[in-house]
Amino acid sequence: MQHVLIIHEVESYPAWKAIFDQAADIRKSAGEISYQLLRYDNDANNIVHFSVWTSLDKARHFFESPELVEIRKHAGVKAPDFIYLEEIERGVL
Repeated sequence: MQHVLIIHEVESYPAWKAIFDQAADIRKSAGEISYQLLRYDNDANNIVHFSVWTSLDKARHFFESPELVEIRKHAGVKAPDFIYLEEIERGVL
């Protein structure tokens, strides 16, 4: 499995979430399979977006595209950190 972990601060979670939801179709067509959203327990505007992708190349292409850079600006995203990950093991305890 290919994963992307994005950590970023947003100006306003409700405003960011509306734009995130509107982008669901373009995320899916770019190769995103599933996602989880988490937030810091002490700051609702610090968001963690953890997602599964069909390939890391597709994910990089999507996240680095000029279109997405503009969407992030419009959504109030501040300095996102992108971490591209390959799963090596999964377990349940």
